[in-house]
Parts: sequence; C-alpha cells; structure tokens
Amino acid sequence: MVIVLTMLFVLCMLVVIYPYVIYPIVLRFIPTVEIEYTGLRPKSATLMFCAYNEGAALTEKLRNIEMLKQRYHQLEVLAYSDGSSDDTLERLRMRPDLLTVVDGGGRLGKAHGMKHLAGLATGEVLIFTDANVVVDDDAIDHLLDWYRDPNVSGVCGTLRYLNSQDSATASVGGAYWRLEEKLKSWESRTGNVMGADGSIFSLRREIYPEFPDTVLDDLTVSMTAVFEGRRLVKADNVIAYERLVSARGDEFARKVRIAARAFHTHLFLRPQLKQMSTLDKFKYTSRKTVRWFGGLFLLVGVALTLLIAFHYSLWGGSAALVLIAISIFAGARIQHGVVGQISEVVLALLATLLGVARAMRGQTVATWSPAKSR
Repeated sequence: MVIVLTMLFVLCMLVVIYPYVIYPIVLRFIPTVEIEYTGLRPKSATLMFCAYNEGAALTEKLRNIEMLKQRYHQLEVLAYSDGSSDDTLERLRMRPDLLTVVDGGGRLGKAHGMKHLAGLATGEVLIFTDANVVVDDDAIDHLLDWYRDPNVSGVCGTLRYLNSQDSATASVGGAYWRLEEKLKSWESRTGNVMGADGSIFSLRREIYPEFPDTVLDDLTVSMTAVFEGRRLVKADNVIAYERLVSARGDEFARKVRIAARAFHTHLFLRPQLKQMSTLDKFKYTSRKTVRWFGGLFLLVGVALTLLIAFHYSLWGGSAALVLIAISIFAGARIQHGVVGQISEVVLALLATLLGVARAMRGQTVATWSPAKSR
C-alpha cells in the first residue's frame, strides 16, 4: 500500500515540476526550424493598445510612442479607452499628432476594444501592446524584419520586468517570467510558440480572427497564426518593459483572473486546437494544460504525504499534519526571504487552479483594472 502511495506522490510532484523543469529539457532535443528571409518586409504597421484608468502610466507611454514614430514615421497608432474614470481619455486626446483615440463609452473589456481598433487599422501588420508597457526604440524595425519570412504570420516580442527585487511577489514573478521567455524562445526554434502575452506581439492583419469579448484576446489572436498553418515565432530582439505587481493580494487576484479567461479561451479554441500538428499539441499541452492543473496535483501530493505518514503511525501522521498547518500559517504571513518565495510559488499554483475551476463553472472576466501595486 505504502509503495503505491509513494509512487503516486512522486508522480504528482513530477507533474507539478514538469512544465518548468522537464519540458524545457525536452524542447532542447527537438530539431530547429530555420527562418527563411526570402520575402519582402511589410511596408506599414499599426500599433494598438487599450487603456482603463492608466493615466499614471501615460506620460511614459506617450513619450515612448513619440520616440517610436521618430524612428518609424509610417507607424499608425490607435488607442482605446475602455470607459476610464480617471484622466486617461483626456490625456490621450491631448496628442492627436501621435495617435488616434477611440472612446469606448463604457466598460466593455480589452478584447472588445482590440477588435474595434483592428477594424480601424490600416497597417499590414498589427502590433498589440499594453498601456503600461514601453518598447525599445528599434523594436518596430526588428519586428517587421521577421515578416520577411513569408511563412511567419505572427511575432511575439520579449518582455523584461523592471522591479523584480521590490518584494518576494515581484521576485518570484520575475523568475517565472524569465523562464517563460526562455520557453517561448525554445518553442520558436522548433516551429511555433504556443501563444503570446499582451505586452508586445503582432499578427498579419489579413488573418485577424473573429472571437467573443469574453476570451483572452492575446492567446486567441496570436494562435491564429498557428491555426492557419503558418508560424508564430518569438523575436528576442523585440524588447518591451513593464513593472511587476509587487503585492501578494494583487498578484493572486490577477492570476485567478488570467487563468479563468485562459481556460475559457481554451474551451472556445478547442476545435482548432484539435487540428494542430502532433508537435504543437504536445507543446500546447506541456506549457498550458499541465500548468492549469499543477495546483490540483500539489494538493493531491500533500494528501498523499499525510496518508503515508498516518500509515506508519498515528503520531507520525499527526506530526505531519501539524507541520503542514504551521507551514500554511507561516507562509500566509511571511512575505520575504525563502519562505516568502516558496509561498508565492504555492499561491500561484493555487490561484491558477481557482481560476480554472471558475472557468469550468462558466465564469469568466471581460474587464480588468490596473493593479495598485504595479
């Protein structure tokens, strides 16, 4: 009996670490698919972003756009204010020389706003970003160069965080994102990246898809390149910068929201996901599906630990139960050092599981609010 429980425990722990340790190793053994620069570079591009109560971030954002347009004069820039209650709309309207502003008139969500902007865009390539993100001055030039490969229909940029040492929450978030960026690079080398995040990515306008307002538009739009039988690649030389969420509560709520929308989006995309190549199905399952249920396997692993301890003795089981209770109590209150970092990892797994559970019950999130601790 104890051997079976131990084997199940080991299996659960392997599943928990698989997306972060085992999957990256496997990727290194998959053959490289080279980029072929045989086509023409696109002549035009449209940069788009949605904003809700981002007034505090717009001084830096507008300065960044001004710099980008100095380097790339043809760049069209579109912004959507999603019913902002601060001065976001007014500040955007102050710079008609830089961008065209759309007033959403109410809280309809980022997906709705991006769809509206995509319908107005005239650029051959649509570039998606966030209101609180700034990009390198040569990012547009580098990004468009990747489209010289006629088979490339989507390009993801590289996100770097600016404040990873502000707290344990930010530290763990920064470490997680550095791994995420490496995974995308390794996936790209083997053919396709399994989805982009909203900080900086792009798509050929001709294949922009239709989708409901409730899905995660970043994942839906970027995966269209894969579904079309083309390539979604990652550009290590297209760099964007953003500030991490530094408060534990903000980050937990953010991960729940993102997981709920991501799994809801997965359900919406399921027919197209089934049509992907075997390799892409493997990569998608490894980087998306397994992660969504990592918290469940962690909880099962804890339960198995207790069962094994109680199998040996009542005292051993009781001691294990007390130790787990102390760990939960300490982890909830200590937000610095090694204990704080371990707690952040566990909370991230549980927040993701909670978001997935909500999506399974039919709940999703269409609107968002900027984190106060960003």
